[in-house]
Amino acid sequence: MALLRFRIAGEDDHVRAIMNLLQSIDGIEHVEEIGDLMPHMDDPDSSSAGLHDVRGADTHEVEVEVPNPSTARKVREAVEALAFDLDAMVEIEEDEAR
Repeated sequence: MALLRFRIAGEDDHVRAIMNLLQSIDGIEHVEEIGDLMPHMDDPDSSSAGLHDVRGADTHEVEVEVPNPSTARKVREAVEALAFDLDAMVEIEEDEAR
């Protein structure tokens, strides 16, 4: 069993589309959006706090359990293709057998 982590920067609709794609792939054991564990360093007293051009795209983390390397490859390729079509940025991190 391997664990893939996706860091997705894009709109909420993009994240939902990617998660729906992941859940539709045969062999996927588990798909879960995990909480944002990184503290945000915005200074609430700053004159630029919360301005649109200061904030980047929302970032979401998704974990996927896959049974074998073949399925992991299929998942990576499918997510990369959909992210390209949606104009979303996806970073993929792989944890070998847990």
